[in-house]
Amino acid sequence: MKKVTKHLNGIINAMVRCQLYVASVAMMMSLTACSDDDEPASGPTPTQNEAKLVLDKDKLAMIYSLRDLEGNKGRIYEMDYTVDYMLDKALNFGIDGTDRLKMFVALNLMDTIISTKSMNISYDAGCSAFACPDKTSGDYIMGRNFDFNHKDKNSNRIMIPVIAVHTAPAGGKKSVSFVDGQFVDYKSGFYTDGESDLSMLMALPYLLLDGINEDGFAVSVLKLDGNPTQQQETGKKKIFTTIAMRMLLDRASTVKQAYAMLKEFNMCMDRDSASYHFFMADATGDYAIVEYTNNNLKDYPRDMEVLTGNDTLRCVTNFYVSPTMGETEHGMKFSDHGMDRYLDLRKGLLEHNYVMTPEEGMSLLKQVAQGPESQRSTGFTQWSEIFNLTKKKVTMSILREWDKKFSFEVR
Repeated sequence: MKKVTKHLNGIINAMVRCQLYVASVAMMMSLTACSDDDEPASGPTPTQNEAKLVLDKDKLAMIYSLRDLEGNKGRIYEMDYTVDYMLDKALNFGIDGTDRLKMFVALNLMDTIISTKSMNISYDAGCSAFACPDKTSGDYIMGRNFDFNHKDKNSNRIMIPVIAVHTAPAGGKKSVSFVDGQFVDYKSGFYTDGESDLSMLMALPYLLLDGINEDGFAVSVLKLDGNPTQQQETGKKKIFTTIAMRMLLDRASTVKQAYAMLKEFNMCMDRDSASYHFFMADATGDYAIVEYTNNNLKDYPRDMEVLTGNDTLRCVTNFYVSPTMGETEHGMKFSDHGMDRYLDLRKGLLEHNYVMTPEEGMSLLKQVAQGPESQRSTGFTQWSEIFNLTKKKVTMSILREWDKKFSFEVR
């Protein structure tokens, strides 16, 4: 009888342990992260998707640490990028466009030999940004809308995943940056769709569109019309748009340091009918627009200009603000690309005497956000951010859902 009782107790204990394990797994899967409305998640989002080009256990552990910040909606994720993404090697690789970036990722961040033709990377950005002091706290803030229309071949909107990427490089600065996953063919829900290969998550540090580092320096990129920038100064290494932003977040503390670094490279932007400018700001209150110009529109823009120190330059959209380009079709006088949003930004800043609270800043981003119902829209607002440059924090709303916010810190 004692043996039977002992055996039954063993079965019961095993069943209890099993139930506790199942309950703990279910609880982990139900948690969400980083939303102001919910408790932070304590663990990664489970997935069965493979990363076929990655073999290293530390890389795989990192890939499978991705967290869905809404539980299972597939719209916004967060990752701590914990392995070496080899910035020095990237800066020496001569990356002058997406093809060369794909080659760098394939040769240095993947673990198997593949054809880079199977790795898609594309960029675009039609956005708005501004910088000003916070009138209540004295902190400095930067606002940013990332606007882009992703459409399929039938002109149906593709819903994207936003990925927040935390990096802490050895010898460099910690930062958090933000990625549009569709630029590497990841659609909303890709992480748990049972189909998508997760290998391209290895490229995340070089896919950023904006971000902030531990010193309160923030940078964003915005699209321009016209020929792409192609600098060719003898003795300088080539650098691509997103490689440049990664370098700046890892190594610059201030706006002045950032544009001094950019001057050491030949900037190359490889889209046939677009170039880009940068909007940046820092915790000292400095801000700048960096453009590459050439008033001969048949040629490639090659002259780097830094525009700063004037309240009219506290905001930017999608036309050149440099006087060099002023009389061209892509400059301030004639371009319509983002002019309505620029005027609304200027008006909003002026009404607040160029001093706004973060809440007022987000309201201004709401005013210039783009959506499908607006006839004047040239894009679609994927995310809106207020960077607190003093506290090194970011408050984000996605898809014009203004009542729901996500918070990120540099850590």
